[in-house]
Amino acid sequence: MVTREVYRLAFWRSHKIKLLILAFFSQALILQAATLTKIRIHENPEATRVVLDLSGKVTYKYFRLTEPYRAVFDLKGVSASANLVMPVAESSSKLLKLVRSGKRDNDLRIVLETKQKTKVRSFSLQPIPPHTDRIVIDLYPDKPPKKIVVKERKKILRRDVVVAIDAGHGGEDPGALGPRGIQEKQVVLQISKKLRAEIEKKKGFKGLLVRKGDYYMAHRKRTEFARENGADLFVSIHADAFTSSKVSGASIYTLSGGGAESEMGRFLANRANESDLFSGAGTISIKGRADDVAKTIVDMIMDGKTLFSVKAGNSVLSRLQRATKLHKKQVEQAGFLVLKTSDIPSILVETGFISNPKEARRLSQKDHQVRLSRAIASGIWDFFYENPPPGTLVASVSNEVTYQVQRGDTLSGIGQEFGVSSEAIKERNALRTSKIKIGQTLIIPRRISS
Repeated sequence: MVTREVYRLAFWRSHKIKLLILAFFSQALILQAATLTKIRIHENPEATRVVLDLSGKVTYKYFRLTEPYRAVFDLKGVSASANLVMPVAESSSKLLKLVRSGKRDNDLRIVLETKQKTKVRSFSLQPIPPHTDRIVIDLYPDKPPKKIVVKERKKILRRDVVVAIDAGHGGEDPGALGPRGIQEKQVVLQISKKLRAEIEKKKGFKGLLVRKGDYYMAHRKRTEFARENGADLFVSIHADAFTSSKVSGASIYTLSGGGAESEMGRFLANRANESDLFSGAGTISIKGRADDVAKTIVDMIMDGKTLFSVKAGNSVLSRLQRATKLHKKQVEQAGFLVLKTSDIPSILVETGFISNPKEARRLSQKDHQVRLSRAIASGIWDFFYENPPPGTLVASVSNEVTYQVQRGDTLSGIGQEFGVSSEAIKERNALRTSKIKIGQTLIIPRRISS
């Protein structure tokens, strides 16, 4: 009898201890529950993006309501930070009307009231410094998808050469960060706008800005834009950072078929490729093709594209070295996603390193941005004058001619006679000096007057 009572007492004591331990850990879990620290809104031409910044990883449920149209998100076990401020949707927003929140038991409800019926895409993102855990919500107009129509270029006589200019990063992706708050996304957009103006100073050339404002675009969207607008060249503008603040100088990259040619190329490609993690964007796939056929198609496209990309890169690099210090004196190759997703000749221009304080100051100065844009534009002109796309105005007047050097000829005199610079003749004929010999045959590149 005594033994039975002893066992019963021991059982209840043990059970009580287990309950106390369970209560302790339950309370600890509540204390460690994630909080919503900030709500950010970004507008871009395709969608309205709402970003929920959180102190930790959370789960959520989502549903939609009508009259009025609302997208409702219940964040499990989340509380609102004491400093949380509800953002005010701008009157210029195409879709978002109101943002509000409310506590529901242990959950936090976020309500996005929209001006019309929307399609909603949401996903979670892991921390990528300087950002914490996030839930990203994209609101799209609920309408039939736009049919992609690639402009037919063959029917247009004497068309312009089209250059798509891609300012890297944007929106919630600032890119590399420099001293005194300098952001890569701002610097490269400023340079890209100046580059467009420079390119269009020559007859027969048209520049298109891929990103016109401070918003993010996935890599595939950038190259889709170039393709839809019949671009002849895709130029992605960047200004990245490295682990050492001593690294400086501009570089030109084209797509690598394998690994990066240098450790720097690998580092920069990895940094740039992380950008799509901000948007949850995937990679391009080839549907409806057998694997071997798809690979053959891609290889054929890439082989031709790579040849012209390297040529374009060399042309721009030769001009860029006169405007700024170079980090690499030859065109490098690396696995940048923004180049991988394009079937158009493509180059990536690293205008400098924001992690270098001196170079960061220069990159943010207007006169240096103009100097860089003029050099890049000149390199692009040179490339297309020597490789004019069929059916363009450049092709119609840029047929090259040959000239045999006569007694008394000078390179500058020949240039004046044909209306081109002596430097252009030197570059076209790979001359190291201005010395020429009687009887020597020169290829004269023709130019369009501005």
